[in-house]
Amino acid sequence: MSPSPVAILGAGPIGLDAALACLDAGVPCTVYEAGESAGAQVRAWGHVRLFTPWDLNVSRRIRGHLSAADHPVPYGDACPTGAELVANLLGPVAELPALRPRIRYRTRVAAVARGGLLKHEQIGTGTRAAAPFTLLLDTPDGEDTAEAGLVLDCTGTYAHPNALGDGGIPAPGERALDDRIIRTLPAFDDPDRWAGTVLLVGAGKSAQTAARELAALPVTRLEWAVRDPRPDWGAIPDDALPGRRELVYSSQALAAGAGARTTVHTGVRVRALRPDGDRVLVRLATAVGERELSVDHVVSLTGYTGDATLYRQLQVHECYATGAPMNLSAALLAASGAGADCLAQPAPGLDQLRTPEAHFFILGAKSYGRLNTFLLRTGYEQVDALFAGGYEWVAEGA
Repeated sequence: MSPSPVAILGAGPIGLDAALACLDAGVPCTVYEAGESAGAQVRAWGHVRLFTPWDLNVSRRIRGHLSAADHPVPYGDACPTGAELVANLLGPVAELPALRPRIRYRTRVAAVARGGLLKHEQIGTGTRAAAPFTLLLDTPDGEDTAEAGLVLDCTGTYAHPNALGDGGIPAPGERALDDRIIRTLPAFDDPDRWAGTVLLVGAGKSAQTAARELAALPVTRLEWAVRDPRPDWGAIPDDALPGRRELVYSSQALAAGAGARTTVHTGVRVRALRPDGDRVLVRLATAVGERELSVDHVVSLTGYTGDATLYRQLQVHECYATGAPMNLSAALLAASGAGADCLAQPAPGLDQLRTPEAHFFILGAKSYGRLNTFLLRTGYEQVDALFAGGYEWVAEGA
């Protein structure tokens, strides 16, 4: 039986690695990338340095294909920035002669459906499994469609930041002020850009990175709002990643009062925002009542989640807590809980990656939903698990 074409959504690290796996298996594939080049989401945080070294960020497939093309392959304990990851890894992979013609840039997959079937029809049947997928595409020339027998959603999460309001929904006034709220980790190389008072919301690693940089700027007053009344800052005993360990130390120091121009507000929630002339007035709920802050800048770094609307017409079972595919989420939570060390994640198996929609898989950071323990190494292991038996299992409708 001739292999069905594979549609890979996203030309980031995991999407490109999956495309190489298709090449190795002799399977036709098309990579759809909304950006103008590979690694578009990574480029958006190109100034940020990863906690993990090159040796954890290069898959065996990528290493093998680049070596075969006589292209230098980065290795060692140095931790690259996002820009270095693109320049030294993702860009060269996307330009490999066998892969380059398979990538369609500036082409966003807006929706995926099962051809001829609605979401509720033919539940778990061979008829549904045999029907091709229909992809709605937004292209430079307008809307178009494509078909595929296997779809790998590797679209990531960075383009979909969470709201900053209480309970994870937008705070009153947040949507009206959206153009004045920064929701991705910015560069802080221009101190004058951050003059005045900055409200930072969030306590994850992106927020901690922003806090460390903002606290060091000479013309910035930092007001850091953290929801947890007693944050542990994600501290891991005997942390093997020096960059992550040092970031926890800096957050602990700021919370203890080490920043002369920094106040860390723990146990608070953002109640509302409204314009205050050229500034923004923010109302915070604290354990002892409410208080207002008038700030010049609002930086919301409250995490990211993937876009589930892309596959809303498919039969995908999501975890009610994490938003990740149920099988994988259950395995991760059972193994080590929601606050585990990313280095200790169990390697995924094919059954954990399956969804009720046959031949549709969510890979990469998006597959972890709200869990923040994903590593590139994990995504490469997902691709390994998917192609471990070759391509026969897809042809057989397994």
